[in-house]
Amino acid sequence: MISLLIAAGVAMLVAILGTPLLISELRVRGIGQQIREDGPSGHFSKAGTPTMGGLAIMAAAVVGYSVAHVENAFTTRGLAGMLTICGAALVGFLDDWLKVTRQRSLGLNKRAKIAGQLIVAVAFAVVAVTWLKVDTHLSFTRYDSTGLQLGHVGWVVLAVLFIVGSTNAVNLTDGLDGLASGSSAFTFVAFTVIGFYQLKHFQLYRNPASLDEAVMSAAMIGACAGFLWWNAAPARIFMGDTGSLGIGAAVAVLALLENVDLLLPVIGGLYVLETVSVIMQVASFRLFGRRVFRMAPVHHHFELMGWPETTVIVRFWILAGLFTALSLGAFYADFLAHGGTA
Repeated sequence: MISLLIAAGVAMLVAILGTPLLISELRVRGIGQQIREDGPSGHFSKAGTPTMGGLAIMAAAVVGYSVAHVENAFTTRGLAGMLTICGAALVGFLDDWLKVTRQRSLGLNKRAKIAGQLIVAVAFAVVAVTWLKVDTHLSFTRYDSTGLQLGHVGWVVLAVLFIVGSTNAVNLTDGLDGLASGSSAFTFVAFTVIGFYQLKHFQLYRNPASLDEAVMSAAMIGACAGFLWWNAAPARIFMGDTGSLGIGAAVAVLALLENVDLLLPVIGGLYVLETVSVIMQVASFRLFGRRVFRMAPVHHHFELMGWPETTVIVRFWILAGLFTALSLGAFYADFLAHGGTA
C-alpha cells in the first residue's frame, strides 16, 4: 500500500511542478496547438495553446513508478509495461512534432501513425508471450474466468487489437480541456484496485506482478491528476497525441497484464462510447448520406447542442466514474462468487 501512495504522490507532484516548466519552454519555442477548421467555433481561441503536455504526464509516471521501487525490485512485467507506454507516447510525440513544425492540424499520416502503433503493440505482445509468460486464456475478471485458451498467436492478436484500439479511443476522447486526463484518472483507479486485490489473493488470481502493475497504475493516476491542474478548462496546455497515445497504451497494457481482458470495455466505457460515436457517424454518412450526430466524437455533438464545455467535461467525468464503479462491482462480485473475503 505504501508503494502505491508513493507512486501516485510523487507522480502528481512531478506533474504539478513540472508542467508549468514545460509550458514556459514550449511558449519560448512557439510550440502551440493547431485547431481543426471544421471544429466547434468556440475552439478557435485555443489555437496556439502549448501542446505535447503528454511529455509531462509520461515523465511524471516514470518518476513516480521508479521512486516507488527504491526499496522494492522492479519486475520484468512492470518494465515491459512502462516501455510500451513510453513507446506509444513516442509515436504520439512524432505526430505532435510534425503538427507544430508544419503548422497544421495533421501530423503523421494515417498509415504511418498506425504503423507506429502496430510496432509498439506487436513488440509488447511478442515479449509478453515469449519472455513474460503471460497467461493466454481469454479472461474477464480472472485468468481462467472463461476457460477459453487463445494460445500464443491468438493472444498476440488480441493484445495488438487492444493496444491499437485503446490508443486511438483515448486519442478521440481528448477533444476538450481536461476530458481525457480527468476521465483517465478514474480509469486507472480501477486497475490500481484490481492489482491490489490480486496481490492480496494470489491463490485466486495467480498474477506474479500484481503489485508492480498496481504501482504502474497508481503512477498514472498521479500523473494524470497532476497534469489536470494545468489542463483543466481553460487549459494552459494540451496533452497532445503524446499523452493520449501513452495513456491509451497504459489502459490496454494493464488490462492484459492483470488478466481482465474482457473487462476493458467496461473500465474504459467512456472511450468506447466516443469511438462508437465516430464509427456510427462515418458509417451512417457513407451508407445513407446522413449524420447521426451534429459532430463526432460525441462530446462535440453536445457542445453544438449548446452545452457549455465545462458541463460536457464534468458530465463525461461522471460517466467515467460510473464505468469505473461498474467494472469494480463486476470484479468484486466475481471475487465473492469464488469464496473471496475482504
